[in-house]
Amino acid sequence: MDLPVQHEVLLQPGPTRQLADFVANLRTGEIDAFARRAATRHLIDTLGAIIAGAPQDSTQAVAKAYARAGVGSGPIVVPGMATRFDALHATYIAGAAGHGLEVDDGYRPGSVHPGGVVVPAALSLAARTGASGEDLIRAIVAGYEAVCRIAAACHPRARWRGFHNTGIAGVFGSAAAAAVLLGFDADQVENTFGLAGSGAAGLFSFAAGGDVKRIHPGHAAREGLLAALLTEGGLAGPRGVLEFKEGFFNAFAGGDSGEKDYRAIDLLGTGNNNPKSPFAVANCYMKPHACCRHIHSAIDAVLDIAEAEAISAEDVETVRIGTYAVAASHAKIGWSEMTTAQMSFPFVIGIALTRGHVGLHDFDDAARHDATVLGLTRRIQVSTDAECDADYPRLGAARVELETKGGKRFSRYVPEPYGGADKPLSDAALDTKFLGLAIPQIGEAKSRVALGMLWGVETLPDVTDLAEALAG
Repeated sequence: MDLPVQHEVLLQPGPTRQLADFVANLRTGEIDAFARRAATRHLIDTLGAIIAGAPQDSTQAVAKAYARAGVGSGPIVVPGMATRFDALHATYIAGAAGHGLEVDDGYRPGSVHPGGVVVPAALSLAARTGASGEDLIRAIVAGYEAVCRIAAACHPRARWRGFHNTGIAGVFGSAAAAAVLLGFDADQVENTFGLAGSGAAGLFSFAAGGDVKRIHPGHAAREGLLAALLTEGGLAGPRGVLEFKEGFFNAFAGGDSGEKDYRAIDLLGTGNNNPKSPFAVANCYMKPHACCRHIHSAIDAVLDIAEAEAISAEDVETVRIGTYAVAASHAKIGWSEMTTAQMSFPFVIGIALTRGHVGLHDFDDAARHDATVLGLTRRIQVSTDAECDADYPRLGAARVELETKGGKRFSRYVPEPYGGADKPLSDAALDTKFLGLAIPQIGEAKSRVALGMLWGVETLPDVTDLAEALAG
């Protein structure tokens, strides 16, 4: 497809074109084995989250809204659901489901959840077009690269301006994945990014309550896919959408006043990398705890102290936690519903000390009214630690000092929580997580069949059967 030639000022090479060239020219042979394995692992992790999130109230609210509007019917599977939808609506619902329980993956340098935006779009489009498993993995690698690098380039500036990085940067991840599956050249990819940029949205207002956070990945996943389909249909978008004066970075992260010039950044060099691979997907984390990742280092610390010193919740006098400012801001979040409870520093640490774990069932109504947990929340003090803050986002550290009622003090420093690139979940632990999330929704037999297909996804000539295996 020939796209209209635009003003030459917009055609100067910059980060948008750098990313577009990367996406258009990415070939499987250029992706190292470690990154391809990581993409497979994150596909498994994300699909488990989607399946488990399918019956959640927020996911069902989206499906019901589409039904009331009389739209959405089609042949595409949403993992964990029996009802089929068209590709766009399936992508939105799957994205919302994947973030519905706070068990999805992330990339710390960008404080972003890539799986929930990339995988729904990639799987829906791959199933519609009959793409191979190899192409699906290539699309996932490209999608993760886009969302992770863009989020890293604007974090934490965008966060402090009130935006949710998954919602705003996510559109580029789903757009990149779709562009790969549609075989776009660099001009078409850049055009897709130009269209996707206008679909970027997502406020951090969910910290005040409600479940709108859950649908941010769904919105981003759908908008990125739609942008690719609009490009395929011939709609022209702006070039240089990331760095242009009225573009993405200046709008969401600031910088047009001279504070930061995004035109010259090395976008693919933002964030950080796993020593074993230069691809962003290889440096993403998986969650062992069902809550906000910013709290995980402190969870690991208090659990280690409690186990090593045989300390019960009743023994605790005070817990003092020093961490980076973005994490410390979660000390002010309450726990009136599951969404806020999973982001509340005092509540999550109270749960960890009371129950010895932080799982999905630790945020229900009974848990949020547990007298022991509530008593502990008043004993937990969270503040910004200068050293931890200076190390962020390179590290996601926490210093914890626990004092018992008997006057004993124990301390831990955790630079990196479990589940990250330095301390990854094993394949066996990932299997356990997937099966634990999937079996209650689609049954043990289907879950194990799907898991087997997923570990061999690169050998599949067509992903249609895989999509069917994930249906509820």
